[in-house]
Amino acid sequence: MPRPGLDAASLAVAAASPVMARLHAEHGPYRPGRPERAGERFEGLANSITYQQLAGSAASVIWGRVRALVDGPFTPEAVAAVDIEALRGAGLSGAKARAIHDLAAHVADGRVRLERIGRLSDDDVILELTQVWGIGTWTAQMFLMFTLRRLDVWPVGDLGVRAGWARAHGLTEVPGPAELEELGEVFRPYRSVAAWYCWRAADTKVPTI
Repeated sequence: MPRPGLDAASLAVAAASPVMARLHAEHGPYRPGRPERAGERFEGLANSITYQQLAGSAASVIWGRVRALVDGPFTPEAVAAVDIEALRGAGLSGAKARAIHDLAAHVADGRVRLERIGRLSDDDVILELTQVWGIGTWTAQMFLMFTLRRLDVWPVGDLGVRAGWARAHGLTEVPGPAELEELGEVFRPYRSVAAWYCWRAADTKVPTI
């Protein structure tokens, strides 16, 4: 279904750069996937943890195994009942298994309140989520982009975004985070859209359920 706000954001990014205009022509307007409802936010975060530092195809397989460990809704209580060794057996590293368990604990006891987190600023969302062991800035940024649908997130630490930028611009070297931070200024307030086109250019699976 057309989303006029996303279409307008895509056109604004295309107008800011000939390279983005080409990517817009090739891939169409920004489509970050189906919006996650409040009840799905925990699952979306667990998904993002799974995707940390993995190629999209490998992460997708592991996530399928993790999701299959829970029969029914993927709730904090259900995940807390899954043994960490079972999570590791699904393909998660020990660190990621611990992170998903810690997230379940934080949400279950109210230290992280996902039902109201959308009222917070981008910076405050990152602060709230990164209190969970194993959740860093990248995971919080994916949550901002794909769950809360914030349009001005620029994940310069994401290798797919950096590699996509280099490929789209014909560069022989991938820009570092600090360099890409500056290069992204022209796309404000729609840097999430620019990041999505970089993923498209890198042929990277977008980390979303």
